[in-house]
Amino acid sequence: MAIRNARILILCKTYPSPSTRYAETSCVAGLEENGKLVRLYPVPFRLIANNVKFKKWQWITATIEKAKKDHRPESHRIGVDTIICDDAVVSTKNEWSERRRLLAGLPVFKCFTDLEEARLSEGHTLGLLRPERILGLDITPTASDWTPEEREKLLQMQQQGNLFDKAEAASIATLQKLPFDFHYRYECVETTGAHTEIRHKIVDWEIGALYWNVRKRHGENWEAPFRKKIEQALPSLDLMFLMGTLHRFPDQWLIVSLIYPPKRQPATPNQLSLL
Repeated sequence: MAIRNARILILCKTYPSPSTRYAETSCVAGLEENGKLVRLYPVPFRLIANNVKFKKWQWITATIEKAKKDHRPESHRIGVDTIICDDAVVSTKNEWSERRRLLAGLPVFKCFTDLEEARLSEGHTLGLLRPERILGLDITPTASDWTPEEREKLLQMQQQGNLFDKAEAASIATLQKLPFDFHYRYECVETTGAHTEIRHKIVDWEIGALYWNVRKRHGENWEAPFRKKIEQALPSLDLMFLMGTLHRFPDQWLIVSLIYPPKRQPATPNQLSLL
């Protein structure tokens, strides 16, 4: 397909991972003006110029092209050097009214089974899922450091010169490896009325940033405030998952972004006049 200009609302940035070609990359997903979800990969986010380091809920304009080696319909390559960012992120005023309006055209699945059926029948590999209930967070230790092969990929940053200045690249700290995997356990209600417990890994950049922030602030006592945010604060909102599949394993889904507008307050009937 031909290269085209696109305007995209960023909804997702995953925590970076080592890449042979770009040293490190993130998967980015967003919503085009036509209301369709789009996946942009690979994006060497920490390596690109500061003026195009877009944020979640920020509009960008860029050239994109359907990925040739990735047959998922939403997957596109982005011209990193064509990115233009809007000045500000979309407002959260009035209980996320503008953000809600922008998301209103997307289907929101109530159970994972329906999302998987949409993949099998229509090819969708991105979708919004609203869990019925969060059951808990599993925190699983991983290898404490990158493998030699992964570290070699990351150190390529100092030799790259096509996307950023070499002096600037040398000043970018080597990507920190998250020492834990994080999985939400949640419950969905099937169309049959049955309640199903499901478990999915969270790869949103925000969860990695939250871990490093609470670790810096609380040291070895990081887990309690981390769990308070993920197990209590977010589920108290209208929490939704932006789900996405893996390229090499198309039947495996991940939570690529957490979207959490405030819960709408129930309308209160007008009080009867006492006069």
